Amino acid sequence: MLKVGVVGTGGIFKGAHLPGWLASKEVEIVAFCDAFRPSAEAAAKDFPGTKVYDDYRELIADPSIDIIGIGTPNLYHSEIAIAALERGKHVFCEKPDAINAVEAQRMADVAKASGKVLMTMRNNRFSEEAKFVKRLSDQGKLGELYMGRCGWIRRRGIPGRGGWFTTKELSGGGPLIDLGVHMIDLAMYLSGNPKPVTVTGTTYRKFADRPDASGKVPAGTFDVEDLAAGFIRFDNGASLQIEFSWASNIAEEQKFLEWRGTEGGFSLINDKLQLFTESEGTLVDQQPKFVKAQIPQHTANILHFIDCVLGRDKPIFTPDQGVDMIKILSAIYESAETGREIQL
Repeated sequence: MLKVGVVGTGGIFKGAHLPGWLASKEVEIVAFCDAFRPSAEAAAKDFPGTKVYDDYRELIADPSIDIIGIGTPNLYHSEIAIAALERGKHVFCEKPDAINAVEAQRMADVAKASGKVLMTMRNNRFSEEAKFVKRLSDQGKLGELYMGRCGWIRRRGIPGRGGWFTTKELSGGGPLIDLGVHMIDLAMYLSGNPKPVTVTGTTYRKFADRPDASGKVPAGTFDVEDLAAGFIRFDNGASLQIEFSWASNIAEEQKFLEWRGTEGGFSLINDKLQLFTESEGTLVDQQPKFVKAQIPQHTANILHFIDCVLGRDKPIFTPDQGVDMIKILSAIYESAETGREIQL
């Protein structure tokens, strides 16, 4: 039985991580840690006999713990992950991997040296639609995927206004680092994880001081962007347009991903998949129908991680992919500040 120590017991742990740990009969949660101790104590009430900490260093010092699950604000992801890996723990971390590329690379280096599994949440890879397209792509049925676009744009949807989400020191940025990780990762994964080579980007902060931006009067810090857009070039010649926003004057919220291939293309808009191909000289549109997955994506991601820790499977997400992701996000912010294209 693998023993799990949880660091960060807030909303992401309760809503996304906890169901995954509970779905496995091969792990048990034995300790909770949160800088706000009452939160850890509240989580522990449902798990009699578990230990409670407000300092993660004390938790990871426990030699009986095999896995550290991280669900803290972004700033602390790399710090906790590196410390845990150095203690010989496997690590499952909420996205993003880190708030800058230097820290992401440190995580990857320490994971490699430790021989332990380091995985960051990439739940969108586990949707039925994504798995289907991945099979098509790997089989060459879409041909060369050469031009794509992806994004997640909200009309009004600023999370935790005035809290850590909108405080750059803690989050690393706004919707780009919050929402961008999901869709950029999925776009790269479905196209074979090409290496990014150049990035151009812009960011805007237009709704931070508006009471209507989130339905309540602004309070606290808001020093991140509310919209980011950009363009990524990859080493295989492919390119990807991106756009992410927490607040925009648009018709409605939309999450989207498109790739155009030489033999076929697809669009995944608000989780609905369409394929665009040609057959017998005729253009053909297809809309596959999927049975609703019995296992939620976040849970499937954690179960996959457990399989990898136990040696039953190979990780579909590796730390070097996390490094590439953070390099992209950091370069978009740098491009927005300098007004120039950034070489990676």
